Amino acid sequence: MTSRNGDRALPEVTIDGDALVLASVTSPAELDLLTDWLRAQRAAHPGADIEVIQLPADEPPPGVIAELVEQLETGDDRAVVPVRVFWVPGGLPTRVKIVGLIQGRDTYRPPEMLQRRILRRDKSRATVVAGEPAKVSELRQQWQDTTVADSPREFARFVLRRASLAIERIELRLLGPEYKSPRLVKPEMLASSRFREGLEQIPGATVEKAGEMLDELATGWSRFSVDLMPNLGRAIFSRGFDPNIDYDADEIETLRGALERHPAVLLFSHRSYLDGAIVPVAMQENRLPPVHTFAGINLSFGFMGPLMRRSGVIFIRRKLDDPLYKYVLRQFVGYIVEKRFNLSWSIEGTRSRTGKMLPPKLGLLAYVADAYLDGRSDDILLQPVSISFDQLHETREYAAYARGGEKTPEGVSWLYNFIKAQGERNFGKIYVRFPAAVSMREYLYLPPGEPEMEEAAKRLALQKMAFEVAWRILDATPINATGLVSALLLVTRGIALTRDQVHHTLQDSLDYLERKGTPVTESTRRLRSADGVQAALDALSGRNPVTRVDGGREPVWKIAPEDEHEAAFYRNSIIHAFLETSIAELALAYAGRADGDRLEAFWSQVMRLRDLLKFEFYFADSAAFRAHIAEEMAWLDDWETRLADGTDVEALLHEMRPLMAHAMLRPFIEAYEIVADVLRDAPAQIEEKELTQRALGVGSQRAAQRLVRSNESVSALLFATARQVAADQGLLEPAPDLAQRRETFLTELRGILADMHQVHMISRQQFMEREAAAHQTV
Repeated sequence: MTSRNGDRALPEVTIDGDALVLASVTSPAELDLLTDWLRAQRAAHPGADIEVIQLPADEPPPGVIAELVEQLETGDDRAVVPVRVFWVPGGLPTRVKIVGLIQGRDTYRPPEMLQRRILRRDKSRATVVAGEPAKVSELRQQWQDTTVADSPREFARFVLRRASLAIERIELRLLGPEYKSPRLVKPEMLASSRFREGLEQIPGATVEKAGEMLDELATGWSRFSVDLMPNLGRAIFSRGFDPNIDYDADEIETLRGALERHPAVLLFSHRSYLDGAIVPVAMQENRLPPVHTFAGINLSFGFMGPLMRRSGVIFIRRKLDDPLYKYVLRQFVGYIVEKRFNLSWSIEGTRSRTGKMLPPKLGLLAYVADAYLDGRSDDILLQPVSISFDQLHETREYAAYARGGEKTPEGVSWLYNFIKAQGERNFGKIYVRFPAAVSMREYLYLPPGEPEMEEAAKRLALQKMAFEVAWRILDATPINATGLVSALLLVTRGIALTRDQVHHTLQDSLDYLERKGTPVTESTRRLRSADGVQAALDALSGRNPVTRVDGGREPVWKIAPEDEHEAAFYRNSIIHAFLETSIAELALAYAGRADGDRLEAFWSQVMRLRDLLKFEFYFADSAAFRAHIAEEMAWLDDWETRLADGTDVEALLHEMRPLMAHAMLRPFIEAYEIVADVLRDAPAQIEEKELTQRALGVGSQRAAQRLVRSNESVSALLFATARQVAADQGLLEPAPDLAQRRETFLTELRGILADMHQVHMISRQQFMEREAAAHQTV
């Protein structure tokens, strides 16, 4: 019998020689199909001894196990052939499938009462498929090599698990890689000799407790959930976004080839709750294997818990302080990797509420590294995934956090409000990029003869891998018009600009991005024209976060003070493209006021700024970073000679286009300066919460007096990083000279802000020159 599932043919199945058939059939209609199939096999091989054990859908009862034990003892040369009825997807109402999904049933298997009626209409809807046969002797050897059990009944259960996996492999070939899913994780792991040996090393650990934890981690796909969940995710984001996600076709094909060779961990950038839904959509749309996504157990609420579990989500505890739980999780990750299934989570660990990428989290990555070092795979790919948006409704929530607000707990009402907010307006496009994967084998190389990697060496390798993934994410993230327009209007400090002023001011930035080969969106390319600028301004108007002012000779646009935090989110998402040139500008300004060797002062300040900003941004290693800065400066003729002379620094800055330091870095340095000011009269070991509250108070006063450039510098999110910087400078521990060092740090930051002001003034001069040229052209 042959049939079709899309463009995949269901193959003929035959039995050669003596065989024990393990048949998973659970209805009269399926039994009829099995009977017909067996009749055909026996007719084709009249001399073969073909025995059949019919298996139930759930756990086999003792009688079935006993029968299987008896059959397995009759001869080691007999083949064991797993058989199941395969139902071609289609036909059932969606509501029936959803109920079945929540209940954990096979949602593509029609209800028994409908099966015969369906087959009368279309016999091709179901067929008998057989997994690859295996001799009893081969199965017995595998059992002895991998498990600690020694009873015939345990061997029988092992054979049943192997039979089920063999059938799953056949169905995967029929359905395609997008339906690939781990099965029988708990029984396989609990029976594993590797798992049991490690369990014995943990005080108080029991197989029962470990089993309960595996139940908590359990995940899996039904065929319907593979289709349903991406469709639900698409339905949610399509309420406000263009339903067509923007991909790079070449990257997709490269990824497809890579996933055929090795298991992968897809590590995505995380700016929205939508990210977790977008990755499955991207995999399904491009017919790639599904990913099993780690999520905090706080998201397992209401009906969403079971629905997400059966859609590939692995819920994990927020605190990993139980040694047994840590061990079970580590072994669970190892099992998933060994079976060549793909995992996914945010490399940042949580959503970025500032728009820029957060430092990578290494916890789960360490478990994947352990799996590689344990020899569970010859390589594991760390696949960077860049997810970016033209706009997000969540920026309002992030602005509230910045002002000291609290996070809204997840729940059913939270989910309803989140979905509702997606339909408020048009948020533009979603961009997904898959840059080249990072090979774990290249970083976790173990020299011949070395029994294992030292913990310090492993952690260093993990850090390098994680930063390389983050670098590739940033490098692949396209710069959008929202970020560029927001950056420009934030600099004006509430002064409105006309469309033409926005247009001609942005051209230097566009030239720079083009010169550097930075990826950009279509909306950014359209900024070359006045109409493209108009479209970008219209998309952001209505305090999203731009305010349009009408009534004069022509409209003008600005960012109101209360919307600056939202605009800063968009600006921060593009800082990486201008970070190195911004540091070069500040170092030039510093060198211009330095005594002695100005070239040496320039490079010294370059590295000092890198050190101060290392908790905010990703940087290349010292040598590569210095080379990047030299490349930035190479666009200026004879810059080293002119800088060393010391008389041409302002001219050098004037030649740098665009000047971006004040637009990109001022809020961060201002936030550091506010915290440094608070530390002048603060206790040596001030608590983080108290420091943040004092900084919010001082910052609010500064903003009211217009002593800081914008409200975005007064941010609990930025103050948290400023505290890290202060701690790194040794300013939060008692010391005899603590007060003096705190004062010195404050003076240093104020000097950087003075350099930034100089850059800003030269930038304003460039603006006025462009204005004059524009008027002359008119």
